[in-house]
Amino acid sequence: MSMPPSPGEPPAGKPSAAERKYRAVTAFQRRLNAVMRRLPAQTLLETTGRVSGLPRRTPVGGRRVGDSFWLVSEFGERSQYVRNIRADPRVRVRVRGRWHTGTAHLLADDDPIARLRRLPRLNSLAVRAMGVGTGHLTVRVDLEGGGSR
Repeated sequence: MSMPPSPGEPPAGKPSAAERKYRAVTAFQRRLNAVMRRLPAQTLLETTGRVSGLPRRTPVGGRRVGDSFWLVSEFGERSQYVRNIRADPRVRVRVRGRWHTGTAHLLADDDPIARLRRLPRLNSLAVRAMGVGTGHLTVRVDLEGGGSR
């Protein structure tokens, strides 16, 4: 005999509200990102696909501070680009139409909500609105000599 779900827990086999939100937002982002990647002014993060080995470009918001680029992932460890960074931290970032190579660092000890206050407002608002629970994660990309390729 199965036990009924605990209060606040969805019935067995039914996704939680957070899971439904995650699925809805990622489906929306897939369509939006296909358009955003083509915009010349859009900031992009290019990772290497952990399975395919192919370049994967994701529109991101963030800010360059000195020789680092900072961003916050709204889905933390669930973001595909975060999973790609775990497999290979060498990335490229396109800022203001110029590509920069760098090494990405996932900063679990950084406060992503405090970090969002120092990043562009519109992006920070979107990250908070689209994120699920406390799954945000700060990412710092150390840029190599400010050069491009």
